[in-house]
Amino acid sequence: MYAYTYTEYGSPDVLNYVELPTPTPKANEVLIRIVATTVSAGDWRARSLTMPAGLGLVGRLVFGVTRPRKPVLGTELSGIIEAVGADVTTFQPGDAVIGFPGAGFGAHAEYITMPADGKIARKPENLNFEEAAAIPFGATTAYDFLINKGKLRAGERVLINGASGSVGSACVQIAKHFGAEVTGVCSAANADLVREIGADHVIDYNAEDFAKEGPLYDMVVDTVGTAPWFRTRHALVPKGCMLMIAGSTSDMILGRLKARLRGKRMIGGVASEAVSILSKVVDLSAAGDFHPVIDRNFDFSQMVAAHAHVDTGHKKGNVVVTVTPTGSTGVHADRDLQLVGTANV
Repeated sequence: MYAYTYTEYGSPDVLNYVELPTPTPKANEVLIRIVATTVSAGDWRARSLTMPAGLGLVGRLVFGVTRPRKPVLGTELSGIIEAVGADVTTFQPGDAVIGFPGAGFGAHAEYITMPADGKIARKPENLNFEEAAAIPFGATTAYDFLINKGKLRAGERVLINGASGSVGSACVQIAKHFGAEVTGVCSAANADLVREIGADHVIDYNAEDFAKEGPLYDMVVDTVGTAPWFRTRHALVPKGCMLMIAGSTSDMILGRLKARLRGKRMIGGVASEAVSILSKVVDLSAAGDFHPVIDRNFDFSQMVAAHAHVDTGHKKGNVVVTVTPTGSTGVHADRDLQLVGTANV
């Protein structure tokens, strides 16, 4: 099989297109032929070793001290099961699935093996493979922080900072689905997109500081690390909650205490990658209640260009890479922005 590997940290140019042995599934595993994958923020961070100030050593301990521990990136995928191990009864060859290797990586390849009882869900028939591949990373993060960690309740006023990104656009839709009044913060260029996916109000961060103007919120979600506690605290109601999906080292370490001293809450940490959460967000998407936003589709041969686009910091939603095209997907490399589920695909 062919895959993209890297042996040193750096720009997209560190990626190498190589031929590797096709893996053989163990007794409890399935072999998936990958149809589509994405370049996620997790891939960007692991490849470039870009970490918040003060966490560089932690990054190397996680991803590899002297060189990458996981040579094949790729946190999410959709594909077709090619073979199953001797003990597998839940899947069979030909099944269309969504996989979420997450921090295990490995999806920037033509094939991957995963445990049959791991982070795999059946692909709904009403989703094409590109849509399906764009679900896991952003939506599971949004669901875990909003619902499991933040205990979001219907009627709460929620502000999403970074509302046009992969996680942010998922936060907007999931918060709205569960009954929140949603305000999205993004650039003016992305305002229409954020309204289209369900935001009740949109703030252009170049024109207005949500922490100095406007209403107070029950919950503020920072998905991009540009709304530290010293700003966000002014936008929260008493006992309000900040969900810090991305943020500074100081807030990661001391944020909970800082918030408590002001009678408020801060919740950070790492999003769960539990298969139960994956199943819930796939169900939401199958029901039409969540539509992953796709910025661009690239061909597998354009993986370096896909990484370079993510590196600009201006992607909208997800960057999808088609690995092995199927006749039913009808994708074209590097196509224009679309809102999957509302645009013709």
